[in-house]
Amino acid sequence: MNLLSRREALLRSGTGFGSLALAGLMINESNAEVGKMDPLAPKQAHYPSKAKHVVHLFMNGGPSQVDTFDPKPMLDKYHGKPLPETNLRTERKTGAAMRSPFKFKKHGQSGIEVSELFENTAMHVDDMCIIRSMHADVPNHEPSLMLMNCGDGRLPRPSFGSWVTYGLGSENKNLPGFVVMCPGGYPIVTTQNWRSSFLPGVYQGTYLDTKNSDPDKLVAFIRNSEMPVARQRKQLDLVRLLNEENLASRNFDPQLESRIRTFELAFRMQSEATDAFDLTKETKSIRELYGDTTNGRQLLYTRRLIEKGVRFIQVWSGAGQPWDNHDSLEKQHKKLAGDWDKPIAAFLLDLKQRGLFDSTLVLWGGEFGRTPVAEMPGLSGRDHNHYGFTCWLAGGGVKGGTVVGSTDEFGFKAEQNPVHVHDLHATMLHLLGMDHEKLTYRYAGRDFRLTDVHGNLIKEIIA
Repeated sequence: MNLLSRREALLRSGTGFGSLALAGLMINESNAEVGKMDPLAPKQAHYPSKAKHVVHLFMNGGPSQVDTFDPKPMLDKYHGKPLPETNLRTERKTGAAMRSPFKFKKHGQSGIEVSELFENTAMHVDDMCIIRSMHADVPNHEPSLMLMNCGDGRLPRPSFGSWVTYGLGSENKNLPGFVVMCPGGYPIVTTQNWRSSFLPGVYQGTYLDTKNSDPDKLVAFIRNSEMPVARQRKQLDLVRLLNEENLASRNFDPQLESRIRTFELAFRMQSEATDAFDLTKETKSIRELYGDTTNGRQLLYTRRLIEKGVRFIQVWSGAGQPWDNHDSLEKQHKKLAGDWDKPIAAFLLDLKQRGLFDSTLVLWGGEFGRTPVAEMPGLSGRDHNHYGFTCWLAGGGVKGGTVVGSTDEFGFKAEQNPVHVHDLHATMLHLLGMDHEKLTYRYAGRDFRLTDVHGNLIKEIIA
């Protein structure tokens, strides 16, 4: 059979999983001829670790650190007035200092101050490490998203989730190892945020539009209503044989191998995925704990996926850049934080009650922060700020009740113990049992890694 006829066969033998298959993801449980080992089989880490799973709560758009987890009383003193010269350039012309409209309060035995926006999340502050000295490279969304997600703001690189699944594999052969949830559509830069790039396609993230609550709609084309499962299996076996023949002639092309594994995964997901996203199987008390909201459902899905062995789960705030509040910040941040605060607190509590907290590494934050000065002309919003911002970690291997670093007295620039995104990635890989300098992939004549030639461990984070 020639190549054209193979393509025709593939097009004509759809199994009802088109969108998922084209994502380029995943597993083949049976075919010994297509590689001696399943690329997503669980792998040994470089050294023992507590953390086995990652949950990235992505506040895309850039939440304001001085309104959430980095209190700055000096902004009250200078409100409406110019700040002392900082020599820091903002992306656009900005105005006077803008105090936070939100009150901060000490929480827990650690006494860490947290904004009233996250008063429920703050109940877990003794289990959190808050990094107040994060910094990135530029004040633009696109490169900052790429830096946070892929370790490089300019060149195509594999995403953090792809590196983790490449290094550790997955614990469930019937579900993707790397799942991405974003309700209502894609964030900016779209699928580049969870791409596998030069890593094999099996490590790419699988996107779910979580505005849908019906499991059959949540995972696109999860079922084929026009064909019985037995017949799907026969079609898939034929497609696999054709692809294997083609694969052998191409000296085992990794992209084609990924396609074969993707078809197999899509078939197996018919039962496993619908079960994972069926929240009717949860008790009423648990559903009420999380709340019947989009973010409540997203985080309950996340806990269920962790239980089923999914390695890396990324949960976004929504399409575009919701936290990019250049104006009406008080109103918008209050709404956004209100959508997240109760579900995050419920999620952390649920993990603890089920014995999953120590094995799950949770990261909260955006691609950068916001300026302590207001966007012109009024005192209603803040511009992008990559010089200093906040994120927090909790769970596996994290030293809770700690604060790492600080910004200046106005919250503009990281001053004490600055932490770059590369340092964050290096430390998180360490908590997962991987040496960021040894987790490499040979491509184009050299060894690549998530942190490139950068990254230092943040020892204060490690318990």
